Amino acid sequence: MVARYVVAPHGGRRAHRDIASALAAAAARGGAAAVEIAPGRYEEALTVRGEVALVAVGGPGSVVVSRPRGAVLDAFGSVHIDGLVLIGRDADVVGCHAGTLTLERSEIRAHNGVGLHARPGTRLTLRDSVVRHGRTLFAGAEGVVERCRFVDAADNAVAVIEGADVSIGDSWIGGSLIHGVRVSDARARVTGCELTGTGKAALMADTRAELTVVGGRIDAVHAEAIMFSVQSRGSVDGTRVTDAEHGIAVASGADPVVRGCSFTDCRDTGINVQTAGRGRFEDCEVVGAGNVAVFSTKGGAPEVHGCRVIGGNVGVAVTEAARGRFTRLDIRDLTGSALRVFGDSRAVFERVRVERCSAGLDIWGGGGTTADVTDAAFHGFDLAAVSVLGQARVTLRRAVAERGPLGFGVAEDAQLFLHDCAARAVSSGGALAYGKGRLVARNLTVTGSEAFGLGGVDSAYLDVADSEFADCAATGARFADACGGRLVDCSVPGTRGVAVQANGRVDLVGLRTSLRVVPSAEPDERPPTIVNHFNGPVFNAAVHSAQLAWNNTSVIQRQTDEDGSAT
Repeated sequence: MVARYVVAPHGGRRAHRDIASALAAAAARGGAAAVEIAPGRYEEALTVRGEVALVAVGGPGSVVVSRPRGAVLDAFGSVHIDGLVLIGRDADVVGCHAGTLTLERSEIRAHNGVGLHARPGTRLTLRDSVVRHGRTLFAGAEGVVERCRFVDAADNAVAVIEGADVSIGDSWIGGSLIHGVRVSDARARVTGCELTGTGKAALMADTRAELTVVGGRIDAVHAEAIMFSVQSRGSVDGTRVTDAEHGIAVASGADPVVRGCSFTDCRDTGINVQTAGRGRFEDCEVVGAGNVAVFSTKGGAPEVHGCRVIGGNVGVAVTEAARGRFTRLDIRDLTGSALRVFGDSRAVFERVRVERCSAGLDIWGGGGTTADVTDAAFHGFDLAAVSVLGQARVTLRRAVAERGPLGFGVAEDAQLFLHDCAARAVSSGGALAYGKGRLVARNLTVTGSEAFGLGGVDSAYLDVADSEFADCAATGARFADACGGRLVDCSVPGTRGVAVQANGRVDLVGLRTSLRVVPSAEPDERPPTIVNHFNGPVFNAAVHSAQLAWNNTSVIQRQTDEDGSAT
């Protein structure tokens, strides 16, 4: 049977004037006890042992227990608090030292300290309550948090550490100077919560933590909305993020699974994976990212499937020796590149659709920079659908470039391999190799170019077979300068322009066309040689058409023919 004790600040029949005396009486009697507290303000420190309930009989907020310094309530046993306001400073306001502690409809105000501390081996339940300013700390404890508010914490609002296991549901966390929820070497499940205005990551998992996030909203945070680091694991499902620096970040070997989330108006990146971070991202959406929607950098290696990118600057960027596999991408309305691979990074793209972006795939870097693209469509680009520079290597299979200046371009020492690809309605050209770039194409189709279908200039090399360049306004294939290679079993149908402008260095084998093949227009004479001299002219090679003068204040130049007559 539960013994009943009454507390009233002004006393009364069988009433205790303070809470501590009622607790002492309950401890002396033993057994379960219920302490009913009349409205008022009580300045005292409470130590609660055994099976005890403290209830504010005037309803939530009617009983205030406070101290100017130190702890307000220490619980040992099975303790239930209902409707109290507990205010403390410079210490743990409420401590669960042993057993279980339940707080319902209560408020904890911690000025310069920890609001609520559950120690190892204990279990803390917090329902329909408010914690202001202080941190709620689960250290090696179990916990349940339901329908609570955590306001303006000077540290982390909720910390789950040292092997703790905590569930947080349907709660609001705002204004924390550090994290909203930090999980470190522990487990936490966050369901249907709203987090806003945190100074650092709203949800933080580090040091092999396991964090599960279901639903909820995160907005107006100064850093990451969600952060996984240091080999943490977990999942995020159906969460909405707005106005964060980074929507979700993964680093230092962490590997979460993220499904059905949206990241809107992130100031830098929507999805950010770096420093050996991994992660699988499925059916997510990034809208209006300020810099990069999906970013893999510094050794990151994510898998992204079914991602939608709308608006912003760059769609997917893989940089600084990172990796990534990306499938079923839908990317639209970007001011920069839809896909970018830089700096010895490797990326695989499958089933990609790009609409109305400045550029499609932009790749540059050393020999370790590669991209494999399969089943891609680039529509309405401002520059090139695919641009390959440096020493990078790109392989495209079944890629289509439509409505833009240049379909496929390769330059410098880069290599581009095209298999069953097409360019349509391009204003400058279908495919172009320049510099020392190497272009290898099989079954390439270019239709309706307003200039050329295939082009090679400078010292580029082209190996193109079984391809067609149809209805190109100027030239089906144009080769100039010292570019070389071969054109094998290709056709140039149509009624306008010429079939090939040939430079004599590209072999034409089995060409099928009714149009003309003409030589490229090149200058007949070599340009004059420029010689820099100081104390006198020194020639280390053959010099042609040189004009020399030194130690003169004025120079008269005459040019003569071989017989000495003036020209």
